[in-house]
Amino acid sequence: MIGALLSFSAMAVSIRELACFGMSIFEILAIRSIVALAVLAVLLLLRPELRVHTLPRRMPLNLLRNVVHYASQYLWVLALTMLPLAMVFALEFTTPVWTAVLAVWLLGEKLTPSRIGVVVFGLIGILVILRPGIASVNPAAILVLLAALGFAVVMITTKTLTSTETTFGIVFWMAVIQLPLSLIGSDPAAFFHMEMRHILPAFGVGIAGLTSHYCLSNAFRSGDAT
Repeated sequence: MIGALLSFSAMAVSIRELACFGMSIFEILAIRSIVALAVLAVLLLLRPELRVHTLPRRMPLNLLRNVVHYASQYLWVLALTMLPLAMVFALEFTTPVWTAVLAVWLLGEKLTPSRIGVVVFGLIGILVILRPGIASVNPAAILVLLAALGFAVVMITTKTLTSTETTFGIVFWMAVIQLPLSLIGSDPAAFFHMEMRHILPAFGVGIAGLTSHYCLSNAFRSGDAT
């Protein structure tokens, strides 16, 4: 989980850099999938035995996971271009609150007193950050909260997939499904006009996007989603 959080942080900084260079959200997310697929393709060449993990299995759940993840990620990236990083991450970290609630409902996990305390304090934290009634709520903050709820759905589906799928298979299908979604709204010319200054944040988005879900999937094999 620490590896996932560090990866998400690195990805956020890289996204801000690419957005400052004038790239659209679709193009940034396309770069994320392209770099991830390139890394996975190299791994498949070096270790042919991994190919068995790319066979299509549980595709309805994979599709649900990745469509919801893509929509949530789009909202998150949009908010990153509109809000300070600290506020985005403070609101995004409400994802565990929604995950805890959904895990009880969908996975049958137990909501212990300590977990209830986490949910309550998490909700109080949201109110402290947004200060409704004291200050006008920034609409971009609502985008982050919606993204956090979507990410919670992704957490639950990831936990479900880990019971039968390998980590390599989960991240492989994530990149395969999300790349076409990104290309729909991208300008192909943008990829041919990339400069040297784009290279580092582009790799940051792709590598961090891959390692974050690699770490997340492995973490979910070790305990409750909550």
